[in-house]
Amino acid sequence: MNFLVQRSELRDLYDKVAAGQRISEADALRLFESKDLNAVGAIADLARQSRPGGAGNHASYIINRYINYSNYCILSCQFCSFARKKRDADGFQFTVEEIVQKARKALDLGITELHIVGGLHPSLSFSFYTDMLKALRALDPRLQLKCFTAIEVLHLAWLARKSVEETLRELKDAGLDSLTGGGAEIFRKEVRSAIARGKESAEEYLDVHRTWHKMGGRSTCTMLYGHVESLADRVDHLRRLRELQDETRGFVGFVPLPYQPENNDIPVHDPPTGFDTLRTIAASRIYLDNFDHITAYWVGMGLKLAQVALSYGADDLHGTIIEEHIFHMAGAKSPQLQTQTEMVKAIREAGLVPVQRNTFYEPIKVWDAAPVAETEAPATKSKMLEDNLATA
Repeated sequence: MNFLVQRSELRDLYDKVAAGQRISEADALRLFESKDLNAVGAIADLARQSRPGGAGNHASYIINRYINYSNYCILSCQFCSFARKKRDADGFQFTVEEIVQKARKALDLGITELHIVGGLHPSLSFSFYTDMLKALRALDPRLQLKCFTAIEVLHLAWLARKSVEETLRELKDAGLDSLTGGGAEIFRKEVRSAIARGKESAEEYLDVHRTWHKMGGRSTCTMLYGHVESLADRVDHLRRLRELQDETRGFVGFVPLPYQPENNDIPVHDPPTGFDTLRTIAASRIYLDNFDHITAYWVGMGLKLAQVALSYGADDLHGTIIEEHIFHMAGAKSPQLQTQTEMVKAIREAGLVPVQRNTFYEPIKVWDAAPVAETEAPATKSKMLEDNLATA
């Protein structure tokens, strides 16, 4: 047993994970309520290493570019700092050709994925979205198009006057490779009404992904935490994701998103701390035993904390991003992009082997392990800590 949990009140949960047993909702709540971050992290690290087909000693990243085609939106979600109305001076909308130009420049940088989302535009036609996908697909058939949140799909179905399944099929035929996981927020109805009144329900979000999965599609999923929800609400959210994953096996990864408190209508005086962020990632890794990958979203937490999260259950740092708007308009202070060199360095410093991946978390390139000099000091420090605790 890991020395960090030998004397912990969470020792029974370590034993469960070591035995390959599924933890319960009550167990998950204990993890979220625990102040023993080291023990929670040790259990999560065991869960990460134990995943069949999971990360092992690898951690991944993707070379991608974000494109928001517009921030005009018919909704007025209380937590959102991104959406604008047509009357607002800082609203924007790109043409298909402008989007293609951005993508063409990004391809020169070696991207393998475009991540495209936007507001629920009040006047764009359904053909705008299919034309955009077709034009981007024509640029390079190897480029993977990860586009649209569940609420965007519902909006597009309304525009096209088609069912969700028919809409998704048209988008897929036009070039869509994967749905994004955005828009999940927190599933509990009361919380959802408080932060995103008028948005799709939890059931609608899950049904869009269920429909996509049953068509053979894959997607990611998210949870926005650290605003007005309770710890029990987080567990309820994870439960619903785990249940859908049991049903479809269509999620390739889970991305916890720390709430950004600036420039919106929700007064949150205590946004997520580093402690809460690491604990949330770790508890998610332990509870979501049917997910192969947990992403530490460096845009929301900063690259240094995301690097630490690789020891708390995460096995992915997300992507190089390039021009992220949604989190930065909400107050994120992280850079607008990270280079591949920085991502590889961060993973190596965490003692793991860097892997460039594609949209579906499949490896494109496995880098060499870090030189001994880079990993020797952290390992020695860990051994000293273990020796000190053993004699305490």
